[in-house]
Amino acid sequence: MNHKIKVAMLDDHQSILDGYLHRLSHLPEIEIVATAAFGAEMESLLEEHAIDVLLLDVAVPIAPNDPNPYPILHIIPKLLQRYPALHVLVISMHNRHTLIKAVMEAGASGYILKDDRETIQQLGAVIRTVANGGIHFSQQAYRQLKKPHEDAELTARQLEALSLCAAYPDISTAELAQRLTIAHSTLRNLLSGAYTKLEVRTRTAAIGKARRLGLITPLEQLAPE
Repeated sequence: MNHKIKVAMLDDHQSILDGYLHRLSHLPEIEIVATAAFGAEMESLLEEHAIDVLLLDVAVPIAPNDPNPYPILHIIPKLLQRYPALHVLVISMHNRHTLIKAVMEAGASGYILKDDRETIQQLGAVIRTVANGGIHFSQQAYRQLKKPHEDAELTARQLEALSLCAAYPDISTAELAQRLTIAHSTLRNLLSGAYTKLEVRTRTAAIGKARRLGLITPLEQLAPE
């Protein structure tokens, strides 16, 4: 890659953004073109800037007045479809096999843990790897991904639907289906299958259990540091 790597960052903690900016700003091959604290800012940010690598936290709120988690399992494939040259590098405090697996299946190019000091210190090199088509994991995240586990095995599409349900708990299934660009009946089948695997009967119960199992972004991650 001969041009500067254009990077955008989404994280709702200013101290985290400031740390990334400090670490990356002196690297001549990397240009930070935008930062955002809320998920609702993401799509317009990508429309305004040609971005090579997006650093994405998994647990940002949708908007200042909407603390529900940004539905990244729905958003990542949507963004990659719209921007095929974009690479998504997830940086998170959350270290559960199921969510790491779901994020990677959604199309992310890597998963870094925020407490992985060694990798964070080499963030510029990681961004170069990802921008050139590589994949990078924190060692602990990779170990988690490879561990045998007994959590409910939901499909990527079921997890995407539950992620969207968690983000917008008050909208109808018809509206959710429209956001997923699928038929209402298809969404009902997706959710029904998810309920069966999770051994629950309602959308609220499914969201709660999926969070407890680490299948989707846990709500407690939205609390301030």
